[in-house]
Amino acid sequence: MKIVYMGTPDFAVPPLQALHEAGHEIAAVVTRMDAAANRGKKIRFSPVKEKALELGIPVLQPARLKGDQEILETLTRIAPDVIVVAAYGRILPKEILDLPSRGCLNIHGSLLPRFRGAAPIQAAILEGDEKTGITIMQMEEGLDTGDMLLKDQIEIGGRNCGEMHDELAQMGARLIVEALQRLDELTPEKQDEALATYAPMISKKDGQVDFTHSPERIERQIRAFDPWPGTYTSLGEKTMKLWKGQPLQETTDRLPGTVLAAGPEGLDVAAGGRILRITELQMPGRKRTPVREYLKGNTIEIGTVLG
Repeated sequence: MKIVYMGTPDFAVPPLQALHEAGHEIAAVVTRMDAAANRGKKIRFSPVKEKALELGIPVLQPARLKGDQEILETLTRIAPDVIVVAAYGRILPKEILDLPSRGCLNIHGSLLPRFRGAAPIQAAILEGDEKTGITIMQMEEGLDTGDMLLKDQIEIGGRNCGEMHDELAQMGARLIVEALQRLDELTPEKQDEALATYAPMISKKDGQVDFTHSPERIERQIRAFDPWPGTYTSLGEKTMKLWKGQPLQETTDRLPGTVLAAGPEGLDVAAGGRILRITELQMPGRKRTPVREYLKGNTIEIGTVLG
């Protein structure tokens, strides 16, 4: 099958590799434009571009899709059977959606219709879902609203976003190959709009801790935003990142954010009327470290208020 593949970040690399290994003709890869790294001193290719170049696949990098006649003409000349999209980062206009003879398929990182949008993996962890997964869906003009073709799911457990991301990327690779193999026999399933939720794009400020929230909510926030943007609070004038935490059942009437204990077991902090035990942290210019190791050379006074 002749494919145009559209994707940008690490999540989109395993499906591209899998489609290549499955013997499909990947006529072109469309990815976001190169970004400046290290304060503009070096140009950084997207992970998908790096993989495409490694595989010898032509790369297209339009600044935009809507209204770009050149990219539309290029894709029209290619005449793909299908366009496969995985975290490309831009909305596809109708003229591109209508172009391939077999339609456009999206690899989405949730069990649709739950968590449409840009950050479904983080949202599933943050909201305390027991399971998440991958949905292969037919694309239409709405945001992740198209009919579903295939799904698979995994348990979240105590894993963080980075761990879930890698497993879901591999699942997406497997499912998109299966979907193309079975395209003629799969029955599209409409999404139930009554069950739809949205996972908006995450920004750095979303990582700031609000200690009025429950310890469970903050612990999920820590896992949802690991590795990016990280969950953080302030210790005096310094920013402290929190990388691991454990909700405790003991109650407290102390001000949220108050340090109640600091020792080998961790840093106990008042949160939502109970206690969050922080067990791994990171201070500016330092590596992530267990609290017990940090406290061997540093002191955090009982009664200090974080945030």
